[in-house]
Amino acid sequence: MDKPGRVSGRASVPAAQPPPGALPAVRSRLRRVHSHRRRNLPLWVELPLLLLVAFCGAALLRTFALQQYEIPSGSMQHTLEIGDRVLVNKFVFKLRDPQRGEVVVFKGTSRWSSEVTPQPAKGPIGEVWHMLGDMVGVAAPDERDLIKRVIGTPGDHVACCDKKGRVTVNGVPLNEGGYVWDNAPLQSPADDTECRSRRFAEVTVPPGNIFVMGDHRGNSRDSRCQGFVPIENLIGRAVAVVWPKDRWASLPIQHSFDKVPEPGSAGTSGGAGGGDVGVAVPLLLTGGFVSRSRRRGRRPTVP
Repeated sequence: MDKPGRVSGRASVPAAQPPPGALPAVRSRLRRVHSHRRRNLPLWVELPLLLLVAFCGAALLRTFALQQYEIPSGSMQHTLEIGDRVLVNKFVFKLRDPQRGEVVVFKGTSRWSSEVTPQPAKGPIGEVWHMLGDMVGVAAPDERDLIKRVIGTPGDHVACCDKKGRVTVNGVPLNEGGYVWDNAPLQSPADDTECRSRRFAEVTVPPGNIFVMGDHRGNSRDSRCQGFVPIENLIGRAVAVVWPKDRWASLPIQHSFDKVPEPGSAGTSGGAGGGDVGVAVPLLLTGGFVSRSRRRGRRPTVP
């Protein structure tokens, strides 16, 4: 029988033990090494690098996903007040087409009047500062950036007014009392150069376009007189008011659009259509996904 301390005829070798005090010394040395490595990057170098990373992250977020937008005019009062900042989802329309009732930001075509007072020349330093602010989404809005509510999508028949003075979409009147303020007058002025008339002949929204109107109908230059908005000009959907803090609120689709049928379904008006509304008239995280093929199909886009 093997004696204690032996295994299978081989002498047992006790495990090597570090000398007393060696382990704490090793740990202390490792701490000094790591501390020395951290001190190799001084604060005056580390801080600018962190700021650069944060700036690049904000610029990427603003370019591809979310952006703040400052309300420049009163055309959406009282849903949006002058100076409010809204958060715009720029990614949603990469996945689906716009829906009726959404508040959208878009680039106006050459027919659309600016709602921003042109600013005087800023000089070289001012231009650089504005460019940097625009990259992170805090600069003043561009003169061609506009915000309105989507009333009609491709194929919709939009008109005003029914017997109660309401806008109709595909023959269904919209009950807009919850968000429209200071509605335009029913009777068109003799010289309606300010797009103030509530009445306009029925139009059919052409493929690849939308029909938009402001919530302050008495002070909104919109599709009634300035024409349709190409879907490709959309910047994104305004999803919430984020500033000032006492006006924090989401911007959901209003229930007045719930009962509007799709164009061509039973009850849809098939009246005179389309072309350019400027000829027919005296003259904005996301909702359900809508197939692009159904909205745009293979039909040519009307400019």
